[in-house]
Amino acid sequence: MTDLFARLAIDPSRESMAEGATLLRGFALPREGPILTGIRSVVVEAPFRHMVTPGGYTMSVAMTNCGNVGWVTDRSGYRYDRLDPETGKPWPALPSSFLGLAIAAAQEAGYPNFRPDACLINRYTPGARLSLHQDKDECDFSNPIVSVSLGLPATFQFGGLNRNHAIRKYALHHGDVAVWGGPCRLFYHGVAELKDGEHQTLGRMRINLTFRRAL
Repeated sequence: MTDLFARLAIDPSRESMAEGATLLRGFALPREGPILTGIRSVVVEAPFRHMVTPGGYTMSVAMTNCGNVGWVTDRSGYRYDRLDPETGKPWPALPSSFLGLAIAAAQEAGYPNFRPDACLINRYTPGARLSLHQDKDECDFSNPIVSVSLGLPATFQFGGLNRNHAIRKYALHHGDVAVWGGPCRLFYHGVAELKDGEHQTLGRMRINLTFRRAL
């Protein structure tokens, strides 16, 4: 633990959000080009769509997936599916740039054995938000979550194991990567309503990549 504190003291790019949760400032920036290319290739095969929750609410965030399985929601529930329900085809494969970034970020945050098999890609436009929720549709909670922010800045809300736990807020910028697992793997989290703005690369939007081990 002493070594960890010493490292944080000399590395301002690392920020502890909780035990088992680390914010890696700008970690994705060296891989920005290949990551953006990967997003474009995925969206060609599996376009963004606004999914509907089991309660009938149309989500303000547009979503798509890549990997062995994709996360979906509709009136029948939340789940992972090997096929894109809109095309009936398998989801696009994880681009090698995605896989390399997810593994490197997890290792940097203390999770050397993470190998994702799913990536949920969220597109936020001004006014979109993601309410507090837990990532609990995966089979094994021993694996962390790796979340990559691109485009417009956003406010990440990170709580606890109960919905009414105190919320901590973190400003996320282009290239930041949040990793959480272990004792905080099932912490509630969300994204506050996205404010309008213009990012020099992505324009009036924010893209979030969430890597998980689903199966």
